[in-house]
Amino acid sequence: MATCCRVGKRFKQVTRDLLGSNGPQLSPEIRSEIEEALSGDRLGLVSFRALRELRKTLQDSGSPVYLHELLEDSQIHLPEVEKPLRNPELVARLEKIKANLANEEYKKMTRNINNKELSRHGTLADLGRQVRSVKAVVVTIFNFMITLAATFACTYLGSQYIFTDSAARVLLAVIAASIVGLAELYVLVRTMEGELGES
Repeated sequence: MATCCRVGKRFKQVTRDLLGSNGPQLSPEIRSEIEEALSGDRLGLVSFRALRELRKTLQDSGSPVYLHELLEDSQIHLPEVEKPLRNPELVARLEKIKANLANEEYKKMTRNINNKELSRHGTLADLGRQVRSVKAVVVTIFNFMITLAATFACTYLGSQYIFTDSAARVLLAVIAASIVGLAELYVLVRTMEGELGES
């Protein structure tokens, strides 16, 4: 908490004149404190108590100088706050708590990691399952395309006995391939639903 003021040039100039021989009468203690501040021994610091007494003395003597005019270029002196030393036991306990919290957070982040995996992408068994799954999808797509192509070809070639116009034959082949494709998709979806339900 501030208890003193660092006085400026105006305070020093005016106060030197006021404290002359016929100036206001201050107590010897306050007078010596102000004179020390004026000489620079106390870094220009004057206590608030001394300033209050100076103001009261100036008012009583009827001086035309007011205290706020004297303190225009002055500053309040705020002493540095000394931080108390921390208790070593408390510091040790805080470090231990921080280490425990960091360890718990690490365990929470790594709880779903399996350290038995051969690589970061999984074990060889996982790789085999993924390859079989991809292989099944590729075979299913290939089978679907072959079925559509075969249906189109068979309908196109078989319809030559019914239609002589090739546009009608192509249209009939596209319709037959679409029907077979939708049937294949229906069967595929039902099969996948069954596999997902079992797993």
